[in-house]
Amino acid sequence: MSEPKAIVAAFLDSFSSGDVEAILEYLTEDATWWVLGNLDGMSGTIDKATLGSLLRQVKPLYLDGALTITPSSMISAGRQVSAEATSHARLCDGRVYANAYHFRFDLDGDRICSVREYSDTQHMLEIFGRQSGVGVLDNLSR
Repeated sequence: MSEPKAIVAAFLDSFSSGDVEAILEYLTEDATWWVLGNLDGMSGTIDKATLGSLLRQVKPLYLDGALTITPSSMISAGRQVSAEATSHARLCDGRVYANAYHFRFDLDGDRICSVREYSDTQHMLEIFGRQSGVGVLDNLSR
């Protein structure tokens, strides 16, 4: 079994590539992704299939085809990893999406079964929500 921090680092590196299928390979079939808050379309829990759909919807918005996530620190205990990270992407319309995160990853074997994301959901809403003119997150069921 691989070291949990190495798996998470590889996952974040893959996430930064924009290769949706490669990203999803790191997740168990029943994986969930939860985002803090109570903003419609931004917060709550989604499953692996919905995450894949979301990533495919936002990918064309990124000038370079990907959101780069750079971890600054990681701590692991057993099969759990906590990571602080920042993201950056220039959008095709010239705006910049840059966020700060705390993630908690739970692993089942060598794959991620749960992600808990703590980030600036207001910034997410401003960039990707309905009032931004993009509205890409409006159709996701959480």
